[in-house]
Amino acid sequence: MKTLVAISGASGRTGYRIAEEALARGRAVRLLVRSTSKLPPSLAGCDIRRLDFGRLSQLVEALRGCHSLVMATGARPSVNLLGPFQVDTQAVQRQVQACRQAGVGRVLLVSSLCSGQLWHNLNLFGLILVCKRWGEEALESSGLDWTVVRPGGLKEAEADPEQQELVVSGANTQQQGTIPRRLVARYCLECLDTPSTVHQVLEITSKPRQAP
Repeated sequence: MKTLVAISGASGRTGYRIAEEALARGRAVRLLVRSTSKLPPSLAGCDIRRLDFGRLSQLVEALRGCHSLVMATGARPSVNLLGPFQVDTQAVQRQVQACRQAGVGRVLLVSSLCSGQLWHNLNLFGLILVCKRWGEEALESSGLDWTVVRPGGLKEAEADPEQQELVVSGANTQQQGTIPRRLVARYCLECLDTPSTVHQVLEITSKPRQAP
């Protein structure tokens, strides 16, 4: 029987790519999305659970039977300056609590390069990097088998991801750089299958692969 991986934020630009890559690898996938979220046609046949991320009971029910969770939820630019706290801190905290109640042992959080830094331009949007760090801390203290992936600037380009070489390092070692979202999706799934990434904060960017 296939283990079931849940993906929250699966309608987002990174989340749907994680779901696509999981399906391509033959995984059983459950998508956790809001009631108004729109999914691409490539995910139409998935097990889709629409819920209110503010309600713990709904999260617990949606996660029952899942072996792992990839959290790809994230605040988007908006006039609501509380958005980062609501999404990147409180929603992550609730998902962590739901995992513990539902028996989900393996959890991966997609965060951001420079998470936790105070003096950064991104914090003009509701202290987003501070809120992301608070979310990370909730996961790190959860007792679960966790991994935090901090990608650099996310690129939409899909062309030739194999021409990119990953740059992976530990926490607070990279300050800048970019990476295609598709590569982030693939790396997250690799982490789920790699025991050495448990209890690790991993920063990830990419650069053009050098010709042999």
